[in-house]
Amino acid sequence: MAEFDTVIRGGLVATASDIMLADVGIQGGVVTAVAKNLPAGRNEIDAQGKYVMPGGVDSHCHIEQPSSISGKMNADTFLTGTRSAACGGTTSVICFSPQRVGWKLADSTADYHERAKKAAIDYTFHLIVNDPNDDVMETLPSLIADGHRSIKIFMTYDSNRVTDDGVLKLMALARENEAFMVLHAEHHDMIKWQTERLLAAGLTDAKYHAWSKPGVVEREAVHRVISMSELLDFPCQIFHVTCAEAAEEIHRAQQRGVKIFGETCAQYLTLTADDMDRANGEGAKYVCSPSPRTPADIEALWGYLKTGVLGMVSSDHAPTNFAVASEHSSDLKLPDGPGTPFPKIPNGLPGLETRLPLLFNEGVTGGRIDISQFVALSSTNPAKLFGLYPKKGTIAPGSDADIAIWDPTKQVTIRQADLHHAIDYTPYEGWQVTGWPVTTLSRGKVVADGGDFVGEAGHGQFLARAPYDYIKPRGVFPSPFDPFAGQS
Repeated sequence: MAEFDTVIRGGLVATASDIMLADVGIQGGVVTAVAKNLPAGRNEIDAQGKYVMPGGVDSHCHIEQPSSISGKMNADTFLTGTRSAACGGTTSVICFSPQRVGWKLADSTADYHERAKKAAIDYTFHLIVNDPNDDVMETLPSLIADGHRSIKIFMTYDSNRVTDDGVLKLMALARENEAFMVLHAEHHDMIKWQTERLLAAGLTDAKYHAWSKPGVVEREAVHRVISMSELLDFPCQIFHVTCAEAAEEIHRAQQRGVKIFGETCAQYLTLTADDMDRANGEGAKYVCSPSPRTPADIEALWGYLKTGVLGMVSSDHAPTNFAVASEHSSDLKLPDGPGTPFPKIPNGLPGLETRLPLLFNEGVTGGRIDISQFVALSSTNPAKLFGLYPKKGTIAPGSDADIAIWDPTKQVTIRQADLHHAIDYTPYEGWQVTGWPVTTLSRGKVVADGGDFVGEAGHGQFLARAPYDYIKPRGVFPSPFDPFAGQS
């Protein structure tokens, strides 16, 4: 009788700390051996000349979620979104269970769990809180205890914004219940004021989206989050850092010892504000928030990734069709046609499937990071920060057999026609990349192979997260008073 269900043979096994020529033995959906010359398995996968890496953990993706601008459902279902992720080498996603208008938080979370049952890979949720009302504050502790170990807050958008007093309230509750918090940090009133001035001047095209929210509105909000985090001794993460000045605020806080974490996204390492300056409404395809910046900001972000100030690269997948509505979603990037003013363009880009190939091409192939850094940024670091490690994020005995086999020499031209999401465009049409995942396994089952999705709806499982040490407070306050103990 074979000792293994599957053996991945002869590849370069790459983790965040090591690279070794070895076989990987899988039994019951779990890695049980990493060594040379393993006995034959019932199934054999030849990985010679390829990297065998932990499947990606995408800690920031919006799937089957209403738009913050239109309120309409975005374009991917849990099946189409997760099959796309699998074909791009991602095996776990953290998406968002939103507080729905007119719904109790427990009911909206239960509805999201029902929707997620179609997922083809494993998943967990950040709980979005838009209004920290009495029901929410009473309900959150039980939802956290059920394994929803992170809370998402927006500091901007009329429909989502949580004011500073609400942020402090939620930080305190999360700290007391051993939860984590992630934040969209932009200064709401500065954006609103700037937008009103732009519209009054007749500057309405997509490219003015970047003008409405320059780097200063991000930098200021990041500084404010860090200050609140420091006051409460509460670790948290700043989502989608786009510019050098915001990353610098995080770096300064980390040098003071503050447990503040930062991520950026593939689009902020590849696209610039100039991409929104395209004719015939095409610029709308590149509208996301915060806005893409400059080539200098891109290089600065790569530097902060290399030094660890920014610890991960997510997709912030937020899919809206450009030209043709789907059965699942009637939302469009240009709801009023090519002349749609920028405040009415839904924010966000599709990117679940292209996140890792772009990071590999621009980072590893481009010589900015090495293979182990790629694994850390794409898989290990998010798994650690969000309480999934070592079940996810590494290849070691006892870990889930979530594995992506990469051909580092495979050249691919990214084309919408070849992708597996439910959106009618990709912002990377025609981009040429070197390095592509050729086989993806989720808990030992092949879910993508040779560019095809071969998994099935419902294979994915919810990843409940227990308390974990990585996000524990330091026990350091900026004054002698401990506001949680009520004493000095």
